[in-house]
Amino acid sequence: MIIVTGAKSAHLMFCMLFSVFCKKDELIEMLLHCLVLSSTVDQFVCTSAAIADIVVLVDGSWSIGRVNFRLVRTFLENLVSAFSVDLDKTRIGLAQYSGDPRIEWHLNSFPTKEAVIDAVKNLPYKGGNTLTGLALSYILENSFKPESGARNGVPKIGILVTDGKSQDDVIPPAQSLRDTGIELFAIGVKNADENELRAIASEPVDTHVYNVADFTVMSSIVDGLTRTVCERVELQDQDIKGTPRDLVMSEVEARSFQVSWAPAPGNVKNYRVVYYPTSGASKPEEAVVGGSDTLVTLRNLRSQTEYAITVFAVYASSTSEALHGTETTLALPTVQDVELYDVSHDSMRVRWSRVEGVAGYMVLYAPLTLGDVDEMELRFPESETDIELVGLSPETEYTVTVYALHGEEASDPITRQQTTPLLPPRSLRVLDVEHSSARLVWDAADGDVRGYRVAYVVTDGVQPNEVSVGPATSWILRDLKSLTEYTVAIFAIYNDGQSEALSGGFRTSKSPNIYFSKTQVVLQGNAKTYLLTELDDLTEYEVVLSAIYKDKSESDAVDVLETTLLHFQTFPVARLGVRNVLVDEESIFSLRVSWDIDDAEVENFRVSYESQRGDRAEESVCLHVVVPGNQRSVQLQPLLSDNDYTVKVTPIYTDGEDTFLGLTSSGKTLPLSPPTNLRVSEEWYNRFRISWEAPPSPTLGYRIQYQPISAPGPALETFVGDDINTLLILYLLSSTEYRVKVMASYTTGSSHPAEASGKTLYLGVTDLRTYQVLSTSLCVRWQPHAQASHQQQMEVNADAATSHHCFYDLAPNTQYRTSVYTQLQDMEGPAVTTVDTTLPVPTEPPTAQPTTTPLATIPAAKADLVFLVDGSWSIGDDNFQKIIEFLYSTVGSLDVIGPDGTQVAIAQFSDDARTEFKLNSYSDKQSLLDAVQRITYKGGNTKTGAAIKHVREAIFTEEGGMRRGVPKVLVVLTDGRSQDDVNKISKAMQVEGYIIFAIGFADADYGELVNIASKPSERHVFFVDDLDAVKKIEEQLITFVCEAATATCPSVVMNGNTLAGFRMMEMFGLVEKTYSSVEGVSLEPGTFNSFPCYRLHKDALVSQPTRYLHPEGLPSDYTITVLFRLLPDTPPEPFAVWEILDKDNLPLVGVILDNGGKTLTFFNHDYKGDFQTVTFDGPDIKKMFYGSFHKLHVSISKTAARLVIDCKVVGEKPISAAGNITTDGVEVLGRMVRSRGRRDNSAPFQLQMFDIVCSTSWASRDKCCELPGLVSSHLKILTGTDPAPPGPQGPPGEAGPPGLQGPSGPQGPSGLSVQGPPGDIQSHATVRSIARQVCEQLIQSHLSRYNSILNQIPSHSVSVRTVPGPPGEPGRIGPRGPPGEPGAPGRPGFPGGNGQSGRPGERGLPGEKGEKGSPGVGAQGPRGPSGSPGSPGEGRSGSQGPPGRPGNQGTPGRPGIPGSTGPAGPPGYCDQNSCLGYNVGDLRRFTCLSSCLAEA
Repeated sequence: MIIVTGAKSAHLMFCMLFSVFCKKDELIEMLLHCLVLSSTVDQFVCTSAAIADIVVLVDGSWSIGRVNFRLVRTFLENLVSAFSVDLDKTRIGLAQYSGDPRIEWHLNSFPTKEAVIDAVKNLPYKGGNTLTGLALSYILENSFKPESGARNGVPKIGILVTDGKSQDDVIPPAQSLRDTGIELFAIGVKNADENELRAIASEPVDTHVYNVADFTVMSSIVDGLTRTVCERVELQDQDIKGTPRDLVMSEVEARSFQVSWAPAPGNVKNYRVVYYPTSGASKPEEAVVGGSDTLVTLRNLRSQTEYAITVFAVYASSTSEALHGTETTLALPTVQDVELYDVSHDSMRVRWSRVEGVAGYMVLYAPLTLGDVDEMELRFPESETDIELVGLSPETEYTVTVYALHGEEASDPITRQQTTPLLPPRSLRVLDVEHSSARLVWDAADGDVRGYRVAYVVTDGVQPNEVSVGPATSWILRDLKSLTEYTVAIFAIYNDGQSEALSGGFRTSKSPNIYFSKTQVVLQGNAKTYLLTELDDLTEYEVVLSAIYKDKSESDAVDVLETTLLHFQTFPVARLGVRNVLVDEESIFSLRVSWDIDDAEVENFRVSYESQRGDRAEESVCLHVVVPGNQRSVQLQPLLSDNDYTVKVTPIYTDGEDTFLGLTSSGKTLPLSPPTNLRVSEEWYNRFRISWEAPPSPTLGYRIQYQPISAPGPALETFVGDDINTLLILYLLSSTEYRVKVMASYTTGSSHPAEASGKTLYLGVTDLRTYQVLSTSLCVRWQPHAQASHQQQMEVNADAATSHHCFYDLAPNTQYRTSVYTQLQDMEGPAVTTVDTTLPVPTEPPTAQPTTTPLATIPAAKADLVFLVDGSWSIGDDNFQKIIEFLYSTVGSLDVIGPDGTQVAIAQFSDDARTEFKLNSYSDKQSLLDAVQRITYKGGNTKTGAAIKHVREAIFTEEGGMRRGVPKVLVVLTDGRSQDDVNKISKAMQVEGYIIFAIGFADADYGELVNIASKPSERHVFFVDDLDAVKKIEEQLITFVCEAATATCPSVVMNGNTLAGFRMMEMFGLVEKTYSSVEGVSLEPGTFNSFPCYRLHKDALVSQPTRYLHPEGLPSDYTITVLFRLLPDTPPEPFAVWEILDKDNLPLVGVILDNGGKTLTFFNHDYKGDFQTVTFDGPDIKKMFYGSFHKLHVSISKTAARLVIDCKVVGEKPISAAGNITTDGVEVLGRMVRSRGRRDNSAPFQLQMFDIVCSTSWASRDKCCELPGLVSSHLKILTGTDPAPPGPQGPPGEAGPPGLQGPSGPQGPSGLSVQGPPGDIQSHATVRSIARQVCEQLIQSHLSRYNSILNQIPSHSVSVRTVPGPPGEPGRIGPRGPPGEPGAPGRPGFPGGNGQSGRPGERGLPGEKGEKGSPGVGAQGPRGPSGSPGSPGEGRSGSQGPPGRPGNQGTPGRPGIPGSTGPAGPPGYCDQNSCLGYNVGDLRRFTCLSSCLAEA
């Protein structure tokens, strides 16, 4: 018998009874359906008027499972349904977390309950670990913020739903949430830790903690939870009421000011602002704003008046106490820039700058010297700021006063004075104009005139003629040119000067035609008439006629005189002009022009337009378009934005253009609209999100710049498309404020930026201080960061909970700087630093340090793929088979296997590594897949570091099939923490250009995976709970591998940063490992003796095929970085430092140095295929040719080429966007420009560095620390003192003695001697040179001591006698030197032996007896102290524990007898790592820098 009570229970029982007839999947769906239906029966609904901001934090770890996550969605639907959800009522946001948290939606994302429920139904399942503490911190920093929708004065509720124990500490972040007034509810399901839930929840915990045994019964707690939440919201709302605070008046003007205040707590309905003048009997006025507003602008106030202001908070049923304040308005703004100009004898013009917000202007003017004359008053509207005063008296001083009118009030006056000039003569007439003379007549000027001066000049001429004519009023100009236009000016001469000019003009007539030439015509004897043609008009001709007889005798001649008549010309019918020219339909880059004309004879129209202002070179060029005669409008584009244009429409007829019939108009293009409402949200330790509103005009995209403002750092830039209005900015510095600018990009330029600022969260320890400071040791302690995964100090990793550390084996009497870096997963916070000095005791000389040989690779553009698989005992047979299935599926998804596609190798490791097959073992997919299935399980311990080293040394080799020009990709799969070091080998491979992916599962250490993998970790680290879930990452892994294989710019490590670019030195083989195989190249000293440099001898022609170096071509934006030195035998003819040639040896792109002309030229082909060049010259360019090392950056973008020399910008020139290159040619170093075909030759020079970085910002981030002349500026940071300023340059001196003999260097190949320029050095310069060498070697010795701490001493230090100084002027050519002697072999490098054992620690107290634990599956832990005997447990034996803390210091011994002086130490060197700003990735680990530099 079944007894059912209640509708909900009956419904559930019905579902359970009928589910026995269903299949498993149908049963699950039916149960879910039943739970949804049953949850809607008699569900509680919160009807309180109080509102709240509720954020739900949902555990999305793998332990939940997809089926149970559906039940979580059902629970959330019921929870949302219980509240009145609206933007003006209760708001609900949600975040999901596992290994990292993420916002699913903010409090203000959805305006209605239905929208929130739809979002719940579509909530995706995340998967991952369970880091609840991190997630609680995340919602505090990102969900409960105003930009995320959180409201002031509204109750805040946080609801956590989780099914397990957190893998990090939850107490500090939960306390932080509660301290900010957020009430926390904790809901645990299944395996949740109730103690942890109670530690998270608010008091009383009995009403804030819910714990259920299974997900299927979660719906049973909805009713009680929603009732409790509703009651707590009502109680909070009653407590949240008060008075507004912090009254501030700002933007004070003459007629207004702004009032703002801090909001009152609680649900404020409105704010009342009451204001009135403090003096006089004025009625108070009032302004009312909404409860969410905290500022109001008070307008229409009196100027220069003190006002009293009172602010009240208005609640639903009461009003707060008053908040009082006072403010005084300013005086009315006056006009500025008043100017009197165009002054004549009876008028002048007045202009001034426009004043915003005025009603109009008033101008008063009057003469100062005419006695009682009324002052004239003129009023003008606010649009007029340029007027003319007429009817003035000549030779009179006037005062002009301008007021700005603000309603009935006028501003303070601005006054100017000006005097009108003398009277000129009047009524100029020009009479009796002939071909060489003209008579001028004028009326005399009034007043005491001494005489007149006549000036005349040919119109548009440059040399005037002048004559003084006394008091006469007429004058005849003689000796003029016929048919010439003249301009005349008459000046009246007074005792006080001359008047303005009376001007006029005339044109002389044609001179008479007098010809003396004779034309003879012979006629037939019977001719009686003859017509004379081609005669000049108005010309007298003499005609002589005589008869000619057969004997050729002539009769007497008869003559006649006659004058020709005037020639008349017929004119065409009158034409009608253009009318009604209209400019409209303005946009940011176009205008429409339309017009009318009633003339059918028009063939075409010429529409000319000219910009009146702008910021481009073409602004002064008049452009035009020609349209057919039947067209009456045209669209002008592209135009400059925000520019005034003058437009003229001119008709064109069959006989040409008629400019007199054209008509002019004007128009203006719209300005480029910037984005609006830029805001920053979701701040985290190394990232934040920016969002903005798109402008109304269509854009090409958005240019985003961001730069730290609270700390030094470069400005970085990125570009996004026009369909994006939000961006998550990554890899930021922690606890740093950034200024962000977003500019809209258009075809005609960029808009003004929208600006905002954002600050990342603080990631660092606090209260750092030293203690127990001895002669060879010191200790530091600090307050740990709540979210830290571990800290670092001086190459020491400490657990997150550690709060102290001691350093031993330090140098006595030495100042140490100790810094602690907080790390959270793959993030690292800024250094927190303290400085202290060890106690003094006698010191010992430093010992020589070994060196290591950096390996070099040549990255290119395809993929050699290696899988390194964990085969340790912890994997097990079943899981290893799943790994094989994963490899089989992943390899099977690759398209082409073999030399023409992807090559695959697999290695398995445990105690040692075993190569299953190499890269060149299989060239087709089927045979490769068969080989994968034949791999057998190995078994053993987990030594990942040795296995990675095996891959680099045994698989990534040319013998193993590694191809040149193909990217090298390594995928590491492991399930546990390595029993050896993985950091050093992983970092070395990343530096060499390997792309490493790390996949962890089960008990793998996430921090170790981050250290193994390339950066950024988001793309290169994968973590799954077990191998059953590894299938989920397969597609994403293949996607990222393929992207790395096909990228135009591979990832390389430069200066400790992962960048996109090319290491060109390695690609050309110019590295210590391979340079000896490159013909015509030798190894020589560089800028410092730790920097190798390579001499390219004459006609070396070092080259590589382009398909190996740049198989995908060059990117659109990149920076060419070259560190080089020209030699005395470098020819004066131009040569290309680097250039790319096509298959016909024609240049495509390159950089040319002209040693003779002292210029630098960059060339390429633009996107149209046209050849383009830009040439730079000047003093900064010339210094590169004086024989010193210089660092060159050539940054190429789509619009400009920028040149930076020695980290100083020296020029920028515009270029067009480049087209891509062909890859069937070669890339060459040093090729002479005049080389042709097979007769190529090259110039000799020294090359130390050559990189191409796929970014234009690299030049601004580089510090040029390789240059000795720039190191002093960086030493200031290392030593804490300012380097001494350079002294003045001395005169040339006589030749000095030879320098000090340096230590022997490594034996190098045979080289060519260099003809060096002898310097004219005086004797005191010799002393300075020797002192500099001693000082440099002393500094280098201490820098080597610092470098030994980093274990990164180069293996091939090159001995030099001196370090090159700053560039000097070229000296005279000296004789060729003798060949150098071969050096002795260098010292061997690392690895070294094991370090000494640490001091034993004190015995710890015995621990309490513990209960029997379950069998352990984790990694080996450190050995703990001995405890009382317990029951036997299961698990592997642990490794030896770490060294204990040192014991108490003994009593000091008696001073010993001083020893004899020790032998001299080895010579030092200057390492590049000692330059702050260079190799940043290594320097940030070094935190204990000795101040011994002060000795130098």
